[in-house]
Amino acid sequence: MSGVAQKNKSAITLKGSADIVCDYLNFGINSILFQRGLYPPENFQSVENYGLTILMSTDNKIKEFLSTTLSQLKEWLLQRCVTRIAMIITNVKTLEVMERWDFYVEYEGNADEPGGPVSEKPLKIIKNEIRDVLKQIASSVAYLPLLDCLCSFDIQIYTKSDVDLPGEWTEAQAAHVKNAQSVKMRSFSTNLHKMDTVVTYKNED
Repeated sequence: MSGVAQKNKSAITLKGSADIVCDYLNFGINSILFQRGLYPPENFQSVENYGLTILMSTDNKIKEFLSTTLSQLKEWLLQRCVTRIAMIITNVKTLEVMERWDFYVEYEGNADEPGGPVSEKPLKIIKNEIRDVLKQIASSVAYLPLLDCLCSFDIQIYTKSDVDLPGEWTEAQAAHVKNAQSVKMRSFSTNLHKMDTVVTYKNED
């Protein structure tokens, strides 16, 4: 045994962790779009990941929108300046916010570590944690009210105040749901990023 410390080749870097978070959001948001019936089922195709079958949109506009949004998010995650990502579902006619999915980010690990922070947490365990959250998203239709109006969605990214906004991004008002009821899903953590998922919906009772 030599005395030289070796970095674990399978260790997750900050960039790798940001990729894991963005992958989860891509699959999670697509799953919500399908489960909540925002687009016709024929506009989705099934993909296997995390030991689950997940329905992903085949609509090029949606794919492009999510790709652009998530690549910007990835940059901000590396700068540790994102606190929350919100997916807002709005009634197209009345512009009323019907539902909001919040993805809260906490930063773990030491940012000042030489060479950047790394996580030794096995990828398999992280994927299992993500699978549990995605299963909860899929089963949420059992208690979420039916969206019986034409709805659209948007993504808001909450950042610390000193972030430079790219040209295509604008500051937005927070989206509030009337008579709000919230349900918190399980968390997952890479040991560099911890993510909590919460759905807030309009309580009709």
